[in-house]
Amino acid sequence: MQQQTSRVLIAILFSAGLSFAAAAHAAPATHKHDAHADHGAPASLQLNAGKKWGTDEALRKSMGSIRQAVEASLHDIHENRLPAAGYGALASKVEGEVANIVANCKLDPKADAQLHLVVADLLAGSDQMAGKVKKAKRQDGAVKVIDALEKYAAYFDDPQFKPIAH
Repeated sequence: MQQQTSRVLIAILFSAGLSFAAAAHAAPATHKHDAHADHGAPASLQLNAGKKWGTDEALRKSMGSIRQAVEASLHDIHENRLPAAGYGALASKVEGEVANIVANCKLDPKADAQLHLVVADLLAGSDQMAGKVKKAKRQDGAVKVIDALEKYAAYFDDPQFKPIAH
């Protein structure tokens, strides 16, 4: 029980850190320092020597769950008819699945670094859908999540995953 609680806490803290990182990247720069320079994190997604990055079971399952949830609401998102509660539910789904990805990650460090870029986009979109970003449309948050799902499909080896047609 204690180990499970620790994993959940780690996932929450990691997710919160990525949320803050995503928000920092969205905010105008107040200094010339590049945040990625000190951490060695890649600035943009890259393939692994021309090939897609490996995945693990938790990642594949959670990304598939996010995709299904977004696809189920896609028509209402496009028609601008999804209520705030619907966006809130999608945001909660994304956050929960990201926590699962983090808690169960078995990727090699380079693949994990690439995944952080996708996760940051997922969490930025989730925050926007949840109404946490002032003067931002919830619908635009859903678009960010869809874009992150497209990046996942393009850069990660998950044969069962198909990008959302929109």
